[in-house]
Amino acid sequence: MILALIVQKFGGSSVANPERIKNVAQRVVKTFEAGNQVVVVVSAMGDTTDDLIDLAKQITDSPSPREYDLLLATGEQISIALLTMAIQKLGYKATALTGSQAGILTSDNYNKARILNIDSTRILKELKQGQIVVVAGFQGYRADGEITTLGRGGSDTTAVALAAALKADLCEIYTDVDGVYSADPRLVPKAQKLAKISYDEMLELASLGAVVLQPRSVELAKQYAVKLMVRSSFSENAGTLVWEESNMEKDMIVTGVAHDLNTAKMTIFDVPDIPGIAFTLFSALAEEQINVDMIIQSNSRNEYNDISFTIEKADIKKAIEIVEKVKKQIGAQKITFDEEVAKVSIVGAGMISHPGVAAKMFEALAKDNINIQLISTSEIKVSCIIDSKDVEKAVRAIHTAFGLDK
Repeated sequence: MILALIVQKFGGSSVANPERIKNVAQRVVKTFEAGNQVVVVVSAMGDTTDDLIDLAKQITDSPSPREYDLLLATGEQISIALLTMAIQKLGYKATALTGSQAGILTSDNYNKARILNIDSTRILKELKQGQIVVVAGFQGYRADGEITTLGRGGSDTTAVALAAALKADLCEIYTDVDGVYSADPRLVPKAQKLAKISYDEMLELASLGAVVLQPRSVELAKQYAVKLMVRSSFSENAGTLVWEESNMEKDMIVTGVAHDLNTAKMTIFDVPDIPGIAFTLFSALAEEQINVDMIIQSNSRNEYNDISFTIEKADIKKAIEIVEKVKKQIGAQKITFDEEVAKVSIVGAGMISHPGVAAKMFEALAKDNINIQLISTSEIKVSCIIDSKDVEKAVRAIHTAFGLDK
């Protein structure tokens, strides 16, 4: 009797060496022995992807996107082959599938492809034959058969997309931490593990720097109502359930504090205050696949204003080139950029019905003499840009101010 269909995803640290791969195999087999059908998604071993990127850089600074994806996709293929061998060594039937063999169709763009559809015929056939199916994360194929990769954290997305396509009962994300915490435990020793968190709260935390789950995977989970459990590969501890908000009481005003050091701030000064300027600027950035986060426009003065926005640090060089061109086009005066900034954020579904939350956050920062450069808010989030040197102090102060230490 089949109890459930479970998708399990194991990150790079979980399969970093042969011993850990053997441990993962035992955990997978334990789930299978309990009467479940099991589909396993794995990342590349340890730092393999970084090593492959370094290899490419030793050859050329501008590799062909097609060949770059061919190279990066090999990391996960090593993992699925080794894990499948380990499961077979334990006496169980298992088969390894690449992204294309698993039917994962993506968009045409290399390096940051998006999953369009999953033809689950092959996986269902293998499951019906009593196989444990091991699928390469992070990769898929274009309609013309070319291999694509999904960008950083793409294995989480693969796992959730497979869980949605297969109508799995549960998607377990195994990592090197045993759940989602109220803040990064490395910065805040008193951070508490959350037993449960809503999709919206998890999506905000993931987008704001919490690296436990990839934001795209949480979006997919919410869209298709995939039940997620974040657990540790290295312990049997209970994890954190990511599930529909309506099933939970909003018993906490603030659920967690996130921080992001991968942030840079740009400002373009003396921008003409006329229609179409913002479109010209941000469409130029979008065309180059540069994701803009916070955007603040100052009040008009003498028919001019300033526009500040944040992007990822990796995009700063390309963004400067683009904004310099736009500056001349629109008649702005100058641009500045700052890479020594960080974003700190609070997230909580309970914020919707509790006034004064932002003020309490600002008070906590002010007491520690931390200056706020930019502010952005939504119904369940408040984010501030501050000096990067203050980030640890800021996270701890905010965490304590909202009673999350207990």
